[in-house]
Amino acid sequence: MPALHAIATDKLVRLIGTPNAPAIIDIRPDAAFAAEPRFIPASLRRPAETVADWSAAFAARSAIVVCEDGGAASQGVAAWLRYGGIAAEALEGGLAGWRGEGLPLVPEAPLPTRDAQGRTLWVTRARPKVDRIACPWLIRRFVDPAAVFLYVPPADVLDVAVRFDGAAFDLDGDGVFWSHRGERCTFDTMVEAFGLDGQWLADIQRYLPQPDLTVLLDIEPQVSASRKTADRDKYERDLALLGRVRESYLRQASSARWLRLDAGRDRDAVAADVHRALQPLLA
Repeated sequence: MPALHAIATDKLVRLIGTPNAPAIIDIRPDAAFAAEPRFIPASLRRPAETVADWSAAFAARSAIVVCEDGGAASQGVAAWLRYGGIAAEALEGGLAGWRGEGLPLVPEAPLPTRDAQGRTLWVTRARPKVDRIACPWLIRRFVDPAAVFLYVPPADVLDVAVRFDGAAFDLDGDGVFWSHRGERCTFDTMVEAFGLDGQWLADIQRYLPQPDLTVLLDIEPQVSASRKTADRDKYERDLALLGRVRESYLRQASSARWLRLDAGRDRDAVAADVHRALQPLLA
C-alpha cells in the first residue's frame, strides 16, 4: 500500500497519456538530472526550491511530484502544492522505483534545446496529414506537454527551425533526423528515439476511453494523386507505398469494425455519409 500522499508506479503508468492525466513534475536538481538525463514520460522539470513561484501554474489540475527516491524532497513539494489547493502526491519510490520496474524513460539528448520556459519547439510543413498530426500528439502526451508546434511552407521549415532553435520533422532532406527511414514513418522514428516501447504504448490504450465510432475515409492512391497535382513530396508520389499504407488501414478497419466510406466521391456526398453515421450517437 502506498505511503500517505503517494501514488504507486502501477497506478501512475495507467494515467500517463490519458486526456486527464496529472501533471508529472520532476524536481531533481540539475546535477542529478545530468547524471541521469532521462525522465518519466510527459514530465515537466521544475526546481523544488522555487515551488512557491511556479505552483499556481498547476492550479487547474492534479500533480504527481517526482524526485530520485520518493522521499522528503517530493513529499515537501507535494505538500506545498496541496497548500495552494492543488491535489498533489509524490511518486512512491521516485525515479529509482520507476526505473526499477523497467518502465519507459524518455532521453533528453535527442530533443531540441528547451526555451526559457522549458518548452521544446518543433517545425514542420503546413497542411498536416497523418504523421504531422500523430507526431505532435505523441510529443504532447508522452514527451513534452508544453511543446510548441509551428506549421510553415515546406521551403521555410529548415530556416524557421534554425532561427527559433527548434527541430524540423517529417521533412525530406539531408540532416533531418526526425523523418521517414525506409518504410518507417516519422512517428516510428520518434517512438524509437524517445524510448517509448511500442508494446507499452499499445498496452496503455486499454486504459483510454474507447471511441463510439471510427470512420475510415478510404481513397485509392491514384484518385488521391489526381486531386493534388503539384507540391507532392516523395511519399505522396510513391503510389506503391500509398497502396501498402491503404491496405494496412483496410485490414485494421476490417478487424476493428470501423466504418469505411469511399472518400473518392464528391466531398458533399462523403460529408453527408459522415453526418448520417454520427446522427444516432448525437441523438
